[in-house]
Amino acid sequence: MTRRQSLGQHFLISQSVAKQIATAANITKDDIVLEIGTGKGILVPFLCQAANKVISFEVDKDLYEYSLAKYSTISNLDLRCGDGFEAADNFTVFVSNLPYSESRKALEWLLQKKFSRAIIMVQKEFAHKIASKGKEKRAISVLANYAVDIEPIMSVNKNNFYPPPKVDSVVLRLVPKKRLSKKLITLVNNLFSYKRKKIQNIYKQFGKEVKSDKRLGDLSGDQIIEIAKQIGKN
Repeated sequence: MTRRQSLGQHFLISQSVAKQIATAANITKDDIVLEIGTGKGILVPFLCQAANKVISFEVDKDLYEYSLAKYSTISNLDLRCGDGFEAADNFTVFVSNLPYSESRKALEWLLQKKFSRAIIMVQKEFAHKIASKGKEKRAISVLANYAVDIEPIMSVNKNNFYPPPKVDSVVLRLVPKKRLSKKLITLVNNLFSYKRKKIQNIYKQFGKEVKSDKRLGDLSGDQIIEIAKQIGKN
């Protein structure tokens, strides 16, 4: 089992879906595209066709070498073997079919970056987590909806992957509104570890005082962000 399989990766095998993903990214000759998870490279030719440059990372050495041999003639492709989340490259467009086990980590990473738009494919369950509201809201939904506009592009049936996952996937387009700091992301996640406590008791956990009998589920996402910012002040 490769590392990507152990992370729950399933490879897209539909050329038509790959083309729709690339089209949704609205790539131009001014764009530098970052793809994390080359896989078997199904997206590569579609991304490279329109972009100035495509940087594509793959952690699995065998998959990296497979794509390197297959796409060696594409001049604007920079294939790399390694963890793309550790890279420092600038990019304007982000594209990725995210392994379910890494979806949250990847989205939190992206929200800290400067970019113009992103097209991500996530399992439907994770898409529901991002969209959760009211008392069902989660840290990741608060962070995502504060930082980016989220537009569902299409659903992708599990039979478009090999091996097929247990659930269908969703392609989302993200357009940034605000860039988040790692500190703020950590604080919001910490707040949700006290989700059932009253706001005044949450403040006490951080050595601060406020009078409020409300709980996180009673607040809007923006209000939760503001609490995180206040708690983060020295």
